[in-house]
This record gives sequence, C-alpha cells and structure tokens, in this order.
Amino acid sequence: MESPLFDWHSQVGAKLADFGGWQMPIEYPKAIGSLSAGGVIAEHTAVREAVGIFDVSHLGKIEVSGFGALLFLNRIFTNDLDRIGHGSAQYNLLCDATGGVIDDLIIYRYDDEKFLLVPNAANCAAVFAVLVEANDLGLTIKNAHHDFGVLAVQGPKSALLLADLGVSVDLDYMAFTEVTFPGHESLGTVIICRTGYTGEFGYELIPTWNSTLPLWELLVAAVEKQGGRVCGLGARDTLRTEMGYPLHGHELSLSITPLQANAGWAVALKKHAFHGREALLTEKAVGVPRILRGLKSLDRGIPRAGMNVLDWTGAVVGEVTSGTFSPTLKGGIGLALIKPDIEIGAELTIDVRGRPSLVQVVKPPFVESHVR
Repeated sequence: MESPLFDWHSQVGAKLADFGGWQMPIEYPKAIGSLSAGGVIAEHTAVREAVGIFDVSHLGKIEVSGFGALLFLNRIFTNDLDRIGHGSAQYNLLCDATGGVIDDLIIYRYDDEKFLLVPNAANCAAVFAVLVEANDLGLTIKNAHHDFGVLAVQGPKSALLLADLGVSVDLDYMAFTEVTFPGHESLGTVIICRTGYTGEFGYELIPTWNSTLPLWELLVAAVEKQGGRVCGLGARDTLRTEMGYPLHGHELSLSITPLQANAGWAVALKKHAFHGREALLTEKAVGVPRILRGLKSLDRGIPRAGMNVLDWTGAVVGEVTSGTFSPTLKGGIGLALIKPDIEIGAELTIDVRGRPSLVQVVKPPFVESHVR
C-alpha cells in the first residue's frame, strides 16, 4: 500500500521500504530543494536541534462513535480513558487473553461518544476486528485507514514552523484540537495533537487523505526556513530508541506483556475489566520473568535486535529487542529483555557475531526528554 505522499517521496529520491505492508521512506539521501543531502544521521540531528517533518500516514485510523463508546473502549483497552478529559489523547494497549500485546496505540477522546484510534499500520486490521467482534452496544466502528493522513512535526522549532504557516496553538502534552491553515482553507479542518514519537517537543497533524499532499508541501517549504529537514522512518527509529520508546514487534508483542516491557504505567489494573486483565494480575503477583532495560555500549559494539545478552559467566540472561548507533551519544545503545534481578548499572556483554562487546544496563531514556 502507498501513503498519499508516495509519488512525492519517489520523485525526490527517498529510499523506500516496507512498513506493515506500506511503502514508506526510510531516509532522503538526495538533496530536496535548497536542503542538502540528508540521511538518517542528518535527519535525526535536525529533530534534536531544530525541526523535522515525517510522513507517518501508514498509521491506522479507526473511528468509534455512539452512546456508550467510552464504556465500551474502557473495557477493552488497558489504560483508563476516564483519566483524560475531552480533547485529550492517551497511550493505550490492546491485549489478548494471555496478556500479550495485540497493539499499542493512541486514543483521541473528543467526548464520551466520539473517539479516534491510531494503531500501528500492521495491526490496524487486527484492532478493528477485535472491536467489531466485541461491539454489543450497536456502536458505529469504521476502519478509516485511507480517510486520513498523519504528518509529524517534531523538534524544538516545531511551534515556530507552524506559526510561520499562521497556526498558533497552546496545547498541553497529549491534548488536541482542530485547526484550519489561514489562506489554505481548502485543506479543510486538520486535527493537531501535542504528541510524537521522538522525545522532542512536537505535534502530529491528521488531515484528510486528499489534503495530505498540499499540507505536506506547505510543511516542506516551512521546514527549510527553520533550518530543519524532511525525515524518514530511519531517523524516527533512532530517535525513539534514544528515548526507550517501545516498537510493536520488538519491545511489545503477543509474547511480550506490558509489564515485561515496562509499560505497566499504561495498565489500569484497578479497572473492573479489560482484555488480558486476569493474566496481567497473575503476572504481577508472580513476578515478571524478564524486564525491558536499556543497554549502553562501553566499547565500539552496536547492539542489534536478536543478539544474546550474557553475564560475566557467559550465561545468556536476555536478548536485545532493538539496537542502533545513537547519533546524539555517538555510540551504541539498545533495548533488551533481561532477567529482572539484574540491577541498573550492571555490566554485561552482547554477542556481536561471535565477539563479546561490553554494555552497561541503564534506565531509559538515553537522552533527556523534551516532550513537555
């Protein structure tokens, strides 16, 4: 499948790859307009120091509406939507009966009867199927995957970029509203939320599918003025890894529970019911068999997903779930599921193609968060 910006990405020479069945840009190695050639490190640095814009239209969109929608969603997803008010968004998880994670997603609460869910691209159909099967209240549930695009504006100059386009919003973290762009009313209403996946101050914009390309072109012109860049999903991955944010299929999956992934803060065990609650209560009582930690390289080694983590005796004590070279720290970092009795600060080794590499167990994020 293709985002509404697929032709634009192709024309400017983006390196494309499959993400959940969607052809999406990894990086932009060629110059774009007055911007010099990019690449993952340049794009990553732009977000940390100025501003970057991302096409993330492959993310799913599901609309749920009708009387009882709040109650319905609250007895399915792990977090408690009663904790947020109208016009706020919340990180949430959908679990199966074993406590495994079908998907992690953001839920936008307009009011008690209208919600927008933004799941991962590869899991949108699965989330939609669970909702439809559980719908015993006659709610309207629509898979709106191709109705909207999603564009991320991330970095310390994000607000300046939007102000340059005539949009000034004062939103708390995870709050959203609807805006129009002055002089570009043909774009229609655009949802804007103070959130993101990079650890920097920023926004995510949700225009209609047909308005995504003209809005993107406005953002491209504006990002150049702020000294920022167009960014691909390669930089998005290095940015989220520096923050220790989970990626479904790596730190969360049907075999990795929220408690193991250190996402227990998004699990409201005091709620009377949600999918997977009994299994998670049992796991909490017994104790998790493994826990997600950060690994910081102490030599030139770079952690990579699937590598074994070993203790000083050579015994395997865990596995790397994500790893990369950190453009900010100029060294290797990773996330790993390891035995829960291993303390923060402990030194372990990873197996880099048969060669031991020394790492230290740390608590993410690896760099300071500026989301608020």
